[in-house]
Amino acid sequence: MSTAGRSPEHAPEASDLADGLATAEFVRLVAGADADSLAAAGVLARALDGIATPYQVSVARPWASADRTTESDLTVAVGPTGIDGDLSVSGVETAASATAFETARELDADSADPGLALAGTRMADAPAATDLAEIAGLERRPGVTVPTDELADGLAHTTLTHAPFSGDSEAAAEALETIDDGADDRERRVASLLALSVLEDSPDRAAETIGAALRPYDGGPFETIGGYADVLEGAVREDPGTAVALALGHDVREAALDAWRRHARSAHAAIEAATTGRYDGLFVARDDGDVPVETVARLLRDVRSPEPVVLALTDGRAAAAATPEAAVDLAGVFDRAVDRLGDGTAFGTPRRAVATVGAETADVITAVREAIQS
Repeated sequence: MSTAGRSPEHAPEASDLADGLATAEFVRLVAGADADSLAAAGVLARALDGIATPYQVSVARPWASADRTTESDLTVAVGPTGIDGDLSVSGVETAASATAFETARELDADSADPGLALAGTRMADAPAATDLAEIAGLERRPGVTVPTDELADGLAHTTLTHAPFSGDSEAAAEALETIDDGADDRERRVASLLALSVLEDSPDRAAETIGAALRPYDGGPFETIGGYADVLEGAVREDPGTAVALALGHDVREAALDAWRRHARSAHAAIEAATTGRYDGLFVARDDGDVPVETVARLLRDVRSPEPVVLALTDGRAAAAATPEAAVDLAGVFDRAVDRLGDGTAFGTPRRAVATVGAETADVITAVREAIQS
């Protein structure tokens, strides 16, 4: 049985969402396990603080059922969660964190955090209708988008892209040794180093996506807004409790960075170790063990895949990521694939989706291919 967790009829405008939150006595925010959804939940939670409305924030991890035990006056599903909330912030047409920011401004303008919302949009597949950087008074600067002031650490563990030294701080440090520490344009040279490392032997799409890792906005609790987003994305998959605390504004910097590093090492190692196959329109990567297939699929889509859709598989788990040009609805694809397989659950968005699967790898690949073509 499959469940996509998508309820377009329950996806209100910011003003309608604000009305619902303003009249609730207790709000339960359930966020998808990604930076955009988590940032959106954090923005809404801070706004609820501003109007003194009690709330609870939880994360719907793809491989575990969302906690349904808490009584609440209003449940809001934020991003892809696999649950039906009373209201939802889908993040499909507009980044969930951008919608949350507009909602927060209507509820309590003083508590609306454009920096957190901007961080969420950096990892979203949908655009933001509002120029959050302008509202926050932020400007781009030369350099790379990392969350730490130690560049080797940042380059090795960023999941905004994948380079030959990804996952290996020593290799990243060796690459940086080729750049003069005292150079006036060192930040630009570091950015060029990362870009050239990523683009070597990569498909054309890598040139379009590398920009996410360059010319960062300064700000937030980390060195850059994009680095903040990267930590949110890694931590919410690795350590949801710490990630929620971070989104709520608590001082969990070191714990969040530790989770980010663990997640990055696992994802980058899986990319290098994966057994891959190429089909018409589909690139497949297969790993064994506890692999973060969602991040693997996203990175392969952005950096390695010559095809518009990536399917990442490990034991009992699958994730897919698609380019805008793919013209597929991955949540629907996984719904149909799981139905064909006869077992499992699936949910997501048109651009990214996850599923639990009990079938053999070859059967999963066949079911996904047929679902894409149907």
